[in-house]
Amino acid sequence: MTILEFILPALVVILLSLPLVKMFRGKVSAKSAKIRLATHIAGFVGAVCLALYLAAVTNGVHAQDSAVITGTIAQGLGFLAAALATGLSALGAGIAVAAAAPAAIGAFSENEKNFGKSLIFVALGEGVAIYGLLISILIINKI
Repeated sequence: MTILEFILPALVVILLSLPLVKMFRGKVSAKSAKIRLATHIAGFVGAVCLALYLAAVTNGVHAQDSAVITGTIAQGLGFLAAALATGLSALGAGIAVAAAAPAAIGAFSENEKNFGKSLIFVALGEGVAIYGLLISILIINKI
């Protein structure tokens, strides 16, 4: 691996992230934030398309050539199931923590003895993501 193969992707990631710095710091109006976000998404999609095109050209694969796919439908569905198990459980955990954490902070601020009880509810919400990750690992081990 050459130094160029490391620096070029890092440079692309940095250039794609720079327009969002002011937006995340809250120094941009709502209208400008929408424009910045749309520009960022378009730049990201363009960078991904360019990377895929350059990878295809450097490997000698052209658009008219057919790609050889190895594996079965069962393997593909297994990977899809593992991805869904991880993604949806992380989404559910995020929703649970988003509801439990502010309530836990409020309960702790009123009475310091509620810290242990409130921490359990936040940890239960985060546990959902760990269970989904565990299920996806078990699915991938069976493929």
